[in-house]
Amino acid sequence: MSEQGYRVAVVGATGAVGTMMIKVLEERNFPVASIKALASSRSVGKKVPFRGKMITVEELTERSFDGVQLALFSAGATVSRRFAPMAARAGCVVVDNSSAFRMEPHIPLVVPEVNPNALQGHPGIIANPNCSTIQMVVALKPIQDAARIKRIVVTTFQAVSGTGQKAVFELEAQVQALLQGRPLPRAVYPHQIAFNCLPHIGAFLPTGYTEEEMKMVNETRKIFEDASIQVCATTVRVPVYYGHSESVAVETHQPLSVQEARDLLKKASGVVVVDDPAQNEYPMPLNAAGRDETFVGRLRKDFSVENGLVMWIVADNIRKGAATNAVQIAEILVKQGLLRVP
Repeated sequence: MSEQGYRVAVVGATGAVGTMMIKVLEERNFPVASIKALASSRSVGKKVPFRGKMITVEELTERSFDGVQLALFSAGATVSRRFAPMAARAGCVVVDNSSAFRMEPHIPLVVPEVNPNALQGHPGIIANPNCSTIQMVVALKPIQDAARIKRIVVTTFQAVSGTGQKAVFELEAQVQALLQGRPLPRAVYPHQIAFNCLPHIGAFLPTGYTEEEMKMVNETRKIFEDASIQVCATTVRVPVYYGHSESVAVETHQPLSVQEARDLLKKASGVVVVDDPAQNEYPMPLNAAGRDETFVGRLRKDFSVENGLVMWIVADNIRKGAATNAVQIAEILVKQGLLRVP
């Protein structure tokens, strides 16, 4: 490994997002001088690949961040609340993928294609938004800039990998059991997920909305720095392994034609327009899996409101919705000279 670069730690290194973070660091040739793979005591001794070598997983402790300059966290909110402030006090910059700090007023909530300037003056911890929010705001950024968004109505169709690797295994096991006439294993979800849809992601709140739905509401407003945007979200878990899909109806303050929106999206950073219904071309999770771009299609006029557009947005939830977004944040930190040197 080259001695030129930063001393990096990945927390939750054996999970679906953590392993992808390590993979994306390598793919994007992030300047890594050394890397620590950190996880709970259950994973100590496991190996993860990085640049042709196998990195031994170490236990996450209070001293894990001594000498570390950058830490990518993906081990859940409880772990982040405990260890991210420790890392920041040790002089490390944390990019956290959990919900722990997203709505803290002083913590930047960042999507690099949308609000990179929010990184200026960061307090040592930066929040990665929710996966479903990330892909939506990437697609809506040019719309917001051109016509200012008044209202968003979004329904998501979210892959089981968003719940974790155990959910991927559960879907696979249920499909096999159904095809073979065996009893269905069920441990992750309250109902069968194979050949089914569950309008239930996160705990239900007294309002009838779920935590996932309110994440999309609150995070969108924070990222766009516009509390006036009205957001109504319904989040649904579907039997897809990788790739979240979203049906998004947006109402703007200023008129914007479908063609104008399409032209803006074609120029937008991180966006790929796939929109030729006559040829059966539209974004699908099967095609987005393994990609870092956000795919947009089915662009059309919403005839129910004066300034309305409808679109279909798809992205890989483990990559752009989590790991890639975190690494992109780290890249901007390097570019802007915002990584601390212990």
